[in-house]
Amino acid sequence: MPYSEFMVTPMRRDLTRLGFRELRTAEEVDEALGERRGTVLLAVNSICGCAAGRMRPAVALAMQHGVGPDVLTTVFAGQDVEATARARDYITDYSPSSPSVALFKDGAVVFMLERRDIENRAAEEIAADLEAAFAAHCVPREAAP
Repeated sequence: MPYSEFMVTPMRRDLTRLGFRELRTAEEVDEALGERRGTVLLAVNSICGCAAGRMRPAVALAMQHGVGPDVLTTVFAGQDVEATARARDYITDYSPSSPSVALFKDGAVVFMLERRDIENRAAEEIAADLEAAFAAHCVPREAAP
């Protein structure tokens, strides 16, 4: 059973305040991830205090740099069940994991942070992994069309 939206709203805002678009239905996920050119970051948010409490600040740190994805999206595991299930359909070759962060380029996952890559690590370490993925796969924001 999903948690109270009152409790979850601040966790949603941790990402939406950074410009992430919440995907709350399967149709919204298909629109955001289906056959898209360019780069899309998908953060699978979660209520889990330890891992998600590190993932969200890590994403915020990584977004402060000049290179990043074209589109920022998020689903909330355990809350937006249909959207999360559809998002996981796009993340092939990885087991369901929440929280997690997937970077798509031209519709394919090119980088993945699973829960095991997040928990027990500092936000700065996780952010460094994201920044390296952005540098390898994304266009500098100033140069983006």
